[in-house]
Amino acid sequence: MLEDKARDLGRLIGQSAEYQAVKRASSALNEDKDSIALMRRMEEIRVDAERLMTGGESPTPEMERELDELLSKVQTNPVYQQMAVAQENFDKLMSRVNEVILDGIHKGAASPIITLG
Repeated sequence: MLEDKARDLGRLIGQSAEYQAVKRASSALNEDKDSIALMRRMEEIRVDAERLMTGGESPTPEMERELDELLSKVQTNPVYQQMAVAQENFDKLMSRVNEVILDGIHKGAASPIITLG
């Protein structure tokens, strides 16, 4: 019973405009070679910086400068911006869904009546 309701909720979320926008933006981002290259390079720098910090060293000023430049390029990329907006809207939807679920949990826990439907 509970699993069926969860499946229904998942289906409705999957059909929501917010989720569909995330899917479209994600596909567009994955097809944008420039964005992919920028994000891969950012990840390489992050991994290198993490390795340095694990060894007790600090990231180099060059690494920090390059990361700042890459971040600036990514943030001004229209394809990335669409993804960020779509993700933010989807996150807001999921936050509202979680609030409603928590409200239902609190009301259900306070209710002495057990319902099956």
